[in-house]
Amino acid sequence: MGTQIKLPSGFTFDYTNLFGEGKVTQAELPETKAAHKAVCHMRETGEVRGHLSKDGTPELVLFPQLPYVKDGNLNSPADIEKLKKFGESVKGRIDIVVSLGIGGSFLGNKVLFDVGCGEFWNSMTPEERGGWPEVYFSGNNIDPRRTKDLLQYLAHKAEVAKTHRKRALRVLLLVISKSGGTLDTMSNFMVIYDKLSKTANVETEVVAVTDPNEEKPTLLKKLATEKGWPTFRVPDGVGGRFSVFSDVGLSLAACVGFDIESFLKGARDMDEACKTDDLMKNPAMLNAALKFAASKEHGREIEVMMPYGDYLKSLSEWYIQLLAESLGKEEDREGRKVYYGRTPLVAVGTTDMHAQTQQHQEGRLNKIVQFIRVEDWPEDCMIPDVFPEAQKLSDIAGVTMAEALEVARVSNEEALASNGRYSACFVLPTLNAYHLGELMYMLALSVAYEGEFADVDAFNQPGVEAYKRIMGPRLAEVKKARAKKA
Repeated sequence: MGTQIKLPSGFTFDYTNLFGEGKVTQAELPETKAAHKAVCHMRETGEVRGHLSKDGTPELVLFPQLPYVKDGNLNSPADIEKLKKFGESVKGRIDIVVSLGIGGSFLGNKVLFDVGCGEFWNSMTPEERGGWPEVYFSGNNIDPRRTKDLLQYLAHKAEVAKTHRKRALRVLLLVISKSGGTLDTMSNFMVIYDKLSKTANVETEVVAVTDPNEEKPTLLKKLATEKGWPTFRVPDGVGGRFSVFSDVGLSLAACVGFDIESFLKGARDMDEACKTDDLMKNPAMLNAALKFAASKEHGREIEVMMPYGDYLKSLSEWYIQLLAESLGKEEDREGRKVYYGRTPLVAVGTTDMHAQTQQHQEGRLNKIVQFIRVEDWPEDCMIPDVFPEAQKLSDIAGVTMAEALEVARVSNEEALASNGRYSACFVLPTLNAYHLGELMYMLALSVAYEGEFADVDAFNQPGVEAYKRIMGPRLAEVKKARAKKA
C-alpha cells in the first residue's frame, strides 16, 4: 500500500503518517466491498439502508446527484441559468446582501465567501469588487448585540448612500430555511426586515431559499408567494450539511461572482474518482477507512481539522457540522447502543501551533490531525531582510511566506509523527473554486463511507431534534409570561 493518492487534477491525499508500522495497519482496515456497494447504490438510486426522515418515513439521499448538471437532476441547466441571471440582477444594483441562515445554510456559504472574496471584501469600493455587493451574515445565532450592530451599520450606510450617491441604499435579504420556521434564522430575519422597513433611505428586497413544495408550502414559501419574493430551492433529499452544492450555497455564490460551474466540476470530478472499488485509488473511501480504523483500533476519536491558511478556517467549521451530525450516533442501524463518532475540532496553521499544538504533541493519544495544504499561492510575498542588524529576524528573511508556511506545517507534521501522533494531509494545487469543490465533496462522501463501516445512519440527526422538542414549549412559556407582564 502506498502513502498517497494523487488525482489527475493534482489533488492529493497523503496518509504517510496515518498508515503503516506503529499506525493503522493493513489488517486493521475494514472490509470495503459492502460499503462501496452501498455508496454506489446511494449514488444511483438515493436509497440508503434504514434511513428515515425525522418524521419516520423513508427518505432518499440525493446529494451525490448535485455535481451533475443535467435535465431531471436537482441541478439542471435551467437552475444554473437561473442562478446566473440572479447574480447578474444583483451585480451593479444591490449594495449589500445579508445572508440569513444557520447550520448548513450558513457554514457552507461562509466557506464560499471566504475563499471567493476574502476578509477585506466589504472594505473595497464597489469598483474594486467588480460591482458585486458587500455581504454580511446573520441568522446563525440569536445574538441581540450583533443584530443591533448590523442594523446600525446598515442605517449608517443608508446615510452614506443618501449623501454620496443621492439615492437609497439597496439591501437584499437572502433568507435560507427549509422549514421556514427556523428560530435562529427567522427571528433575525423578522427583526432586520421590520427595522429596515422603518429606516429612512433603504430599499429592501427579499429572496427566499426554502422547500419548494407547492402542495404543502412552508411558512417561508407562503410568505414568498404572498409578498412576491423570488425563491430558490432547498431540495428534498439533501441535508443541510450537504447543501452547499445546491441553491442553498449557490444562491450566495451567485451574489459575489463565485465560479459555480468550476465548483461543481471539482465535485463531479472527485465523485468520478471515487467510483472505483480500489481502496488505494478512492480518496473518500480510503480517508473513511483509515480514520474508522484509527478510532476503532487505536482510540483516535478526535479529528483536528487544521488547514494552513486563514481563509480555510470556515472550511474547518463547516466540517465540524458534517462530521458531528453525520457520525455522532447513539445507536447503530439495528438499534444497539454504540455511541459512535469522532469529535471534530477546528484549528488553523500556523495560528494554533501557538495555541493547541502542546495538546496535540503531548496530550492524550486520542487525536488525528488532518492538515490541508495549498501548494501554490499566487499572492505569495518574499520576506525581506529589512533589519540585517537583528540576526534572528535576518534568519527568517530570504524565503517567501508560502515557503515559511509549509516549513511550519511540515515541522508540525514531523514532530507529531516522532511522538506517535497520527496525521494526514489533503493537498490542493491552488485555492480556487474547482479544488474547493473537490475537497468539500470528498469529505461529504467520506462520511457516507464511514457510516457504512460503522453501521450507523450518516444522514439523520435525531439528537438535534431532542433540544428542539424542549425549546418550542419553553419559548411559548416565555412569551406567555411576557404577555402577563404587559
